Amino acid sequence: MTAIGATIAAPAVSTAGAAREKAQRPVALYANVGRDLTRYEVDVDAVTLSKRETVTLPDSVQYAWPHRSRRFLYVATSDTAPGNGAAPGKSHHLVALKIDESGILTMHGPPLALPTRPIHLSTDVSSENILVAFNKPSGFRVYQINSDFTVGEEVQQSTPVDAGIYAHQARVTPDNNLALLVTRGNEGTATHVEEPGAIKVFNYEQGHLSNEVSIAPDGGRNFGPRHLDFHPRQLWIFLSIETQNQVALLRMKDGKIEPELLSRTTTLADPDRRRARQAAGAIHVHPNGRFLYVANRAEQTEDLNGIQVFKGGENGIAVYAIDQTTGELTPIQHIESRGIHPRTFHIDPTGRMLVAEHNLPVTVRDSDGLKVIAAGLSAFRINDDGKLDFVRKYDIDVGDRSMFWMGMVAL
Repeated sequence: MTAIGATIAAPAVSTAGAAREKAQRPVALYANVGRDLTRYEVDVDAVTLSKRETVTLPDSVQYAWPHRSRRFLYVATSDTAPGNGAAPGKSHHLVALKIDESGILTMHGPPLALPTRPIHLSTDVSSENILVAFNKPSGFRVYQINSDFTVGEEVQQSTPVDAGIYAHQARVTPDNNLALLVTRGNEGTATHVEEPGAIKVFNYEQGHLSNEVSIAPDGGRNFGPRHLDFHPRQLWIFLSIETQNQVALLRMKDGKIEPELLSRTTTLADPDRRRARQAAGAIHVHPNGRFLYVANRAEQTEDLNGIQVFKGGENGIAVYAIDQTTGELTPIQHIESRGIHPRTFHIDPTGRMLVAEHNLPVTVRDSDGLKVIAAGLSAFRINDDGKLDFVRKYDIDVGDRSMFWMGMVAL
C-alpha cells in the first residue's frame, strides 16, 4: 500500500513475501468521537470490527498519522468546529501516542500547544519530522520528532511560507525531496468572490521548506483541491478536487511535479443531478496500484415542519481502474457508503478491506416518512477486480459530538 495514502500502515506491497508478511500482522483501526479515540480489532477475512478501549485526548481529533515504525501515532487536535463560519477555538495540540503490541494507545510525552486549528498532518518518509497543515488562517509548519519519539520543537524556516488559502493536506513525495501543501481555496458565494485553490510545492530537506512553486490551473479558478495520493510504483499523483467533484492526474518528472493536470474526471455517478452541495473527499490508491478510491460527500439539510432533513446527494465511494501505462482513470463502480458524509475512509494493508467513517447522524426521507441514519463505520470487502461489496455498518451514537477521523495501522 502507499505510505498512508491508502491506509496509515506500511509502504506499498512490492513482493509476494512482503504481502504474506503483511497478511499475518494484526491490524488496529482507530476512530474518534470528539476527544475520544477508540481502538477496534480488525478481522480482515471476516470484514469485522471489534470495539476495544478508548483514550481521551486534549481536544477533538482532527487527523492522525503513524510513525514509520508503527509504534507511535501522532494526532492533531482542536476545539475549533469545522467550517469556514466556525468561531476560532482556544485549544489546539499535537499529541504523541504510543502503540503497544496489541494496538493499545497511551499518551507519550506532553501535548504540544499549536497556534490555531490543525486540519491535517503527516510525517516525512523517515519519520524525523511532522508536517502540519492549518486551515484558517492557512498555514504550514514543521515539527521535529525527538529521539524518544515525543513531539519536538517547530523547525524554524529561513523564509516566510506561502500557505495559500484554506490549506487542507500536507504531504511529502515518496522520495522525501518535496513537501506539498494542498490548499482548497473557497467557493464563491452571493457575498464573497471565489478564492483560488492551489498545490504549494516546496523543496524539502530535514524539515526545511524552500523554493515554493504554486500549481494552480487557470490561476486557481474552478480549482478547489482537497487531498492527493501517490501511485506506489509510477510517478503519478492523484488529486481529489473537492469543489468541482473531480479527480485529477498529475505526473512527476526529473524530481519536479509538472504543473499541467493530465486529466480531470468526475467523481459523481450522476454529475448532472444536483440537489445540494456535493464535495469530493478523501482519496486513496489501492496497495497494488491498480485501483483508485475517492469519497463523495453530501450533508446539506432543509427545514421540513421544523425538522432538518437531508436534501439529497451522493454519499459513497467512486472506484476507478488505473491504466498501468498512462495513469488514466476509468470509473468502474459508484457504491453507497450507507451513511451521510463519509469524511474519511481507509484501506487495510493487505488491500482486502475498506472502512468508511460517517461523521454525524442525519434525518432522511424514506418510504415510511422520516428516519435517522446514524453516524458510524461502514465495512466493505475489496474484490480482486477492485470493486467493493458492502458487508456491514456499525452505527455509533455520537451525541452532540462528531466522528472526524479514522485509520488502520498494521501492528
